[in-house]
Amino acid sequence: MSSPTTDTRALRRAQAGTTEATWLRNLLIGLALAFLLLFLVLPLAAVFTEALRQGWDAYVEGLTDPDAWSAIKLTLLTAVIAVPLNLVFGVAAAWCVAKFEFPGKAFLITLIDLPFSISPVVAGLMYVLVFGANGWFGSWLAAHDIKIIFAVPGIVLATVFVTFPFIARELIPLMQAQGTDEEQAAVVLGANGWQTFWYVTLPNIKWGLVYGVILCNARAMGEFGAVSVVSGHIRGQTNTIPLHVEILYNEYQSVAAFAAASLLALLALVTLAIKTVAEWKAEQQMKAIAELPAERPTISAAATASV
Repeated sequence: MSSPTTDTRALRRAQAGTTEATWLRNLLIGLALAFLLLFLVLPLAAVFTEALRQGWDAYVEGLTDPDAWSAIKLTLLTAVIAVPLNLVFGVAAAWCVAKFEFPGKAFLITLIDLPFSISPVVAGLMYVLVFGANGWFGSWLAAHDIKIIFAVPGIVLATVFVTFPFIARELIPLMQAQGTDEEQAAVVLGANGWQTFWYVTLPNIKWGLVYGVILCNARAMGEFGAVSVVSGHIRGQTNTIPLHVEILYNEYQSVAAFAAASLLALLALVTLAIKTVAEWKAEQQMKAIAELPAERPTISAAATASV
């Protein structure tokens, strides 16, 4: 016959959704924390330690070097162009997939997922094949003095390709979970398409949209493989921060290399913080949507006022 204490422990484990013994759960938690410490926290700390190894002045000098500053500006320029383009595409694609049924819908979803299954290096080689000197349009581009490969346009194109699934893939399941009841109610009340999107759909997807933009921006600024193929590694012209870090490290300029790498590490930390907040907000939003009665969709006050 089991004791009351044993029954209480078993009840607590059942309420927690697990039947494992306490020592086993603690062991698994300890192994997970040790893994994070060894493969995530320590390498991240090593980046900042190496960057500041010769003092603050050497760190600042590594970041203010003309080549480093050019890489920073090119990285920001690439992100400023690529992220808004992916924002427009991602919202449009998610709206199309989640709100409508049409022939070829599955094929469109497959195309959206394509950059996830193709190596970034292969993506860069595809652009070289199309726009390179010996590519399909290479002769025409050369005749009109248009440079894409080994220039900024090629870097932007490669970055757009590897990052465009992020926003769409964050919004599609969110929009599908929301359904179309609110949009249909807004249309019945007289709202046009733009009013329906701005006052009904957008407020419901805002945290998922923020989450997707954050991931897209982080990938755009940290992309290496595709950009490495199409950039040409021209110092002061076509090197982004990841490419600049590689060159400095290969030349044994470790302090300058880690100083530039620390910018990407800081971006990762900021991205993680914002991602956590956005993910929590999106989860709360999904719970609120799930609790709504299906037969009585709630229309925002702004949508009602607009119509």
